[in-house]
Amino acid sequence: QVQLAESGGGWVQPGGSLRLSCTASGRTDSNSAMGWFRQAPGARRELVAAIGGTGLTHYGDSVKGRFTISRDSAKNILYLQMNSLTADDTAVYYCVGRRGRYPGVRSDDYDYWGQGTQVTISS
Repeated sequence: QVQLAESGGGWVQPGGSLRLSCTASGRTDSNSAMGWFRQAPGARRELVAAIGGTGLTHYGDSVKGRFTISRDSAKNILYLQMNSLTADDTAVYYCVGRRGRYPGVRSDDYDYWGQGTQVTISS
């Protein structure tokens, strides 16, 4: 089993930046895909970004050009750098992982989920 723990959530003003981190523990595999999903109030869960075992990345349309996903495989840490934040980015952000290498885009593609961290963007 793999356990994921997010950190770095909080409150920022519109236009600001925030970096989320996710630490994986347990039976981790640095070659497996990881990613971030988010769920805003009243909205469906959506993919934010994913990164595969080869470094291939996939971003949700709403965050392309603003967010960057990266990983430190040696330390089993996943990051999400979020820039130019708007109120629409307010959501609970979940770190996810899967056994496979490919960066899936569906929530069902992932086997492990963190507890979530709240990100709030407001003035």
